[in-house]
Amino acid sequence: MLGEWIVAGGNVPDHVVVVGAGFVGLSTAWYLQEAGIKVTVVDRGGVASGSSWGNAGWLTPALTLPIAEPSIFKNGLKMMLDPASPLYIPLKADAKLLRFLIGFAWHSTPKKWEEAMRVFSEIGATGLDAFDEIAQSTTAGPGVQELTKPAEPFLTGFTSLSDRDALLHEFEMIEKTGGDVEYELLTGDELRGIEPTLSNKVAAGVAIKNQRYINPPKFMDSLAESVIARGGDIIGAFNVTDVRDNGGSVTVIGSEGRAITADHVVLATGAWMTDMASKFGVNVVVQAGRGYSFTVEPEDMPTHPIYFPAQRVACTPLGDRFRIAGTMEFRDANHKLEPKRIEAIVAAATPVYKGINWENRKEEWVGGRPCTADGLPLIGQTASSRVSVGGGHGMWGVALGPLTGKILAAQIAGQQVPGIARHFNPLRKGF
Repeated sequence: MLGEWIVAGGNVPDHVVVVGAGFVGLSTAWYLQEAGIKVTVVDRGGVASGSSWGNAGWLTPALTLPIAEPSIFKNGLKMMLDPASPLYIPLKADAKLLRFLIGFAWHSTPKKWEEAMRVFSEIGATGLDAFDEIAQSTTAGPGVQELTKPAEPFLTGFTSLSDRDALLHEFEMIEKTGGDVEYELLTGDELRGIEPTLSNKVAAGVAIKNQRYINPPKFMDSLAESVIARGGDIIGAFNVTDVRDNGGSVTVIGSEGRAITADHVVLATGAWMTDMASKFGVNVVVQAGRGYSFTVEPEDMPTHPIYFPAQRVACTPLGDRFRIAGTMEFRDANHKLEPKRIEAIVAAATPVYKGINWENRKEEWVGGRPCTADGLPLIGQTASSRVSVGGGHGMWGVALGPLTGKILAAQIAGQQVPGIARHFNPLRKGF
C-alpha cells in the first residue's frame, strides 16, 4: 500500500530538464509529460548508457530488499577484500567510500535492517503498478507492455538446503514487516524439470510467483521512443558540468559551452549524483556499487529468470541469449572493467549449469549502480525549489524507476504524492 497521500505545492514549471537517460530519468520524463510539462532529457552518453543497460532486468518485489544486511558480519571483512567474492571492496579507498562503508556497516545491524525492510515491504508491488501505467499508455516502438513479461514463476536455485533457508528467512521478514510473498519449494529434480540446463549440483529451489522481468535495452529504447513521440527531446553526448539556480530559472551547463535554461531540473545521474547534487544540500553519499554482466548461448536456452542468492548470480533470458550478472564492487564509477570480476561470476555460475561454453562470452559489461548506505533512494526536491533528484536505488533502479518518476513528477507538478515518498527525502541526515 502507498499509505496516506501527501499534496505537493508550488508553481508548476512549463519546462523541465532531466539529466540522465536511464530508467529513472526517462520514467520521470514520461510522467512529467503526463502532467503536461515539456521535457528535455540530456545524457553524456545516450539512452541507457549507464547501469540501465546491462542489468538483470528484474521486476521482483520479493527480492527488492536492502543491500546492507546482517550477513555481512557473518561473512566477515575477509570476504569483502577478496576480488573473487560477490561483494568486493578494493583496499584503496577514498574519504567518500570510507564514509559510505561506515554507514553501510551501521545499516547492516539487525535493527537497521528491519527498519529498511519495513520500507521495502510498504513499497510492495507499487513499482509494478507504475510499470503498468506506462505500459498501458505507450505505443511507440515495440511497446513496453509486450516487453514486460511475467516470470511464471521466478526461480531461485541452491546447492544446499541451508542456503535456501537464508532466503526463506528474508521472506519471513517481509511478512513480519507487512509484506507478502507467494512461493513454492522445489527439489533439485523439480527445478531441472523446469530448466534442464541446471546441473546436478543444484539441490533445491524456490519458485516465486507474481514477479516479472524485462529486456533492459529493448525496454529503454521503447520508452525513449515514447518520450520523443510525446514531444520530448533526448540529447545525447551532453556532458553536464554544472547546474545553476538563477533565482527564477535554472541552467544546465554542458561542456563546450552548451547550455539549456528551464524552469526546473531533475538530476537522475545515478552513481554520479553526489558530485552534482551536493551544492543543493544533498549530503547523503551515493556510492557506485559496480555490477558486471555478460551474455552466453546455452545449448538449452532457459525460459525463466533464475537467481542463485548464495553465489549472487542473476540470470535472465533475453530471447536469443542468456544474460549472466552479478557481484557488488564498491569503487569509483569511472574505473575500467576488471576482467577478474567477470571471471568470478563465471567461477560461481559454472558449477550450477551445464551445456554452456563459458569462454564464448559476449557483451561483457560493467555499470555503477548508485547505492546509499541505508539502502533507500533519494527522491524529491533539494534545498533549491528548482532542483530535484532521483537516484540511489542500488540494484533496484529498474524495479523502482517508474515509481520514482511518478513521485518526482507529482511533486514538481503540484499533484498528490504517494506517502511512501516520505522515506526518500534527499535532504535527510545520514552517511
